[in-house]
Amino acid sequence: MSDPLQTVGRSPIRKEGRAKVLGKAQYVDDISLPGMWFGATVRSAVARGRITSITFPPHIPWHEFTIVTAADIPGENTIVHLTKDHPCLADGYVNHPEEPIVLLAHPDRSVLPAAVLAVEITYDELPGVFTIEDAEIGADGDASRVIWHGSQHGGTPNTFKTYLMEKGSPEDLESIFAEADFIVEGEYRTGAQEQLYIENNGIIAEYSPEAGVTVQGSMQCPYYLVHALTLVFNLPAEKCRVIQTETGGAFGGKEDFPSVIGSHAALLAMKSGHPVKICYDRAEDMAGTTKRHPSRTRHRTAVSKDGKLLGGEIEFAIDGGAYATLSPVVLSRGTIHAPGPYHWPTLRVSSKAMATNVPPHGAFRGFGAPQSIFALERHMDKIAKVIGLTPEELRRRNFLAPGGHTATGQHLSDPVDMQNLLTRALTESNYHQRRAEFDRTNPGSTIKRGIGFASFMHGAGFTGSGERRLNSLVEIELTPEGRPNLLASSTEFGQGTNTILTQVAAETLGLPYSEVLIAQPDTARVPNSGPTVASRTAMIVGKLVETASQKLCAALVSSGHLELPYTPEQFRTAALHYLAQHGSLNVSARYELPSGAPPIFWDDDQYKGDAYPTYAWAVYVAEVAVDTTTYAATVTNFHALQEVGKVLHPILAAGQIQGGVAQGIGYALYEKCVYNDGRMTNNQMTNYIMPTSADLPPIHVHFEEIPSIHGAFGAKGIGELPMDGPAPAILNAIEHATDIAFTEIPLLPEDIFQLMTH
Repeated sequence: MSDPLQTVGRSPIRKEGRAKVLGKAQYVDDISLPGMWFGATVRSAVARGRITSITFPPHIPWHEFTIVTAADIPGENTIVHLTKDHPCLADGYVNHPEEPIVLLAHPDRSVLPAAVLAVEITYDELPGVFTIEDAEIGADGDASRVIWHGSQHGGTPNTFKTYLMEKGSPEDLESIFAEADFIVEGEYRTGAQEQLYIENNGIIAEYSPEAGVTVQGSMQCPYYLVHALTLVFNLPAEKCRVIQTETGGAFGGKEDFPSVIGSHAALLAMKSGHPVKICYDRAEDMAGTTKRHPSRTRHRTAVSKDGKLLGGEIEFAIDGGAYATLSPVVLSRGTIHAPGPYHWPTLRVSSKAMATNVPPHGAFRGFGAPQSIFALERHMDKIAKVIGLTPEELRRRNFLAPGGHTATGQHLSDPVDMQNLLTRALTESNYHQRRAEFDRTNPGSTIKRGIGFASFMHGAGFTGSGERRLNSLVEIELTPEGRPNLLASSTEFGQGTNTILTQVAAETLGLPYSEVLIAQPDTARVPNSGPTVASRTAMIVGKLVETASQKLCAALVSSGHLELPYTPEQFRTAALHYLAQHGSLNVSARYELPSGAPPIFWDDDQYKGDAYPTYAWAVYVAEVAVDTTTYAATVTNFHALQEVGKVLHPILAAGQIQGGVAQGIGYALYEKCVYNDGRMTNNQMTNYIMPTSADLPPIHVHFEEIPSIHGAFGAKGIGELPMDGPAPAILNAIEHATDIAFTEIPLLPEDIFQLMTH
């Protein structure tokens, strides 16, 4: 008989699901405060230039408006991410189209669009830099193309960050290339991608000289915004309160950007004396906010005639846009994932994030790994073709195995079985039979069909010592009714945070799932449990919730109010007796390496060591059809197999994979950001094409479960993983269908036409 109190491994209703279904959930644009005004942004019309004048023509009654420029900022004119190169409002110069210059507020939202258009700004325009290659020309000495002169610590012009990751000496690598049976080279490119969350960016801000700044809105990382506000307003953190409202999707797009829109709304609130709401429409959100970094990856690989990787050189470059924002850490994750789940005797990975005059690129699900994994998995198929092996056999001869070492030198102490994962994925997808069938039927058909796969891994949690530096904290308090209430800054934006953290607490405490509460993220009330990013919530924060739940139970037992074992009714009685005697009970858990886990050593300077506490491993298989009449490629079937530790909530986990695969299909075949002199010109959902449900194939989700010591009940990170594998699997399948090796995404019909007809 099953345990009615077991929740981990089952799929209870979403914690906030009922409120969403009934329409009771309050998103930021549902909220109105007394006396609230509305804000809008006047943005740059040019990509790069000096502002020569700002004028306000008399046909608009400007006395009715609050107007904010950089001169009104009481603290530093900076949006802090990793460096302070990003102005809150442009002051003298602009570096990308849509850069904020002037802020307006008015009690009537409807008058703002005309006022924004009426503000006249003139520029002394300068030549723009719009590609990685143009940025490299500036880095190599062309002063006319230098748009970023380095951080406060110096550095190469136009280069936000570089990394060098080496295994073996340069001399070893040189000799290996000199003696290799094969040297295979390739260049691969990926485009920008819009997060396209359902709910646009929105914020409401309040200000008072006594209380400071209070900001509420749609976001992922409340404490990031606290940090930004302390600088813009020159206030201590305790006077910068941030509350996450119900958030309709994020995918990384609401990690760093709320620091921008939140600071803007707060500046208008300070000057106007009213609460101010700023909610972007879709066109402004798409044109002015961050996207996935475009990339260029070059591979040069030494291979033996029996298909063993001997050594490699990987050059990985990303387009960071006009300001550094999160580019250094996106570059870091892309660099570490560039070698994939393979054994490299020698390797050199050099990477760089370049400055261009487009709006800054930022966080997006996968965070650099989809770019470098795409290049690697396309390159592995190229190597297989060159040396005469199947894609499957080449990978089998080079997979990492338990006890092996990654390219950073990390010892794989966790069980790793890529051989079994590949076998199961190919079996589940009927890969060999389908491949043979397509080889037989393609010659006489106008619809060319193919099947391909990608093998990959994704690190869970922050890189290296990142989790130790974050020092994340979770608390659990007893409510006056004797119910546990989770206090954490981890945010729910559709992925299931509220549900899985509650499941972990309920399972640990032996209580019904419905008995456990979780607080709204409010920095005046919840501790900093770290950002909701990097596939860390279920694993890192979940483990903290598990530990805090154990402490709560222990506190009740040690006080004499509770005896083991107990029923939920006995727990509630004990909790109420404890509260009656002591007034309150609040326990906490701060991050530390789990007992029994191997120590984590990471060298940021040498870029070697233990890159992540653990990894999730996967093999994805795609079937495609390419119509040689229309040159359109579609995905007709998809199998996604992953080992992600313990699956806490099977329905939510499968949904994460299905949603990530859908985004990956869009990344590969549909979603192209079209730029003209740095400005996105297809910033509407009518001309930014993404796959709808009608364009998606059946997506079959399969899990392997090998619990990890690092996560709650053995869970690993899952959210970013499904973004990594679809694009290379799809293009590998398209090559099988067409015998053409496409190397860039998105791969649109016109791209297929060009190579198939020339």
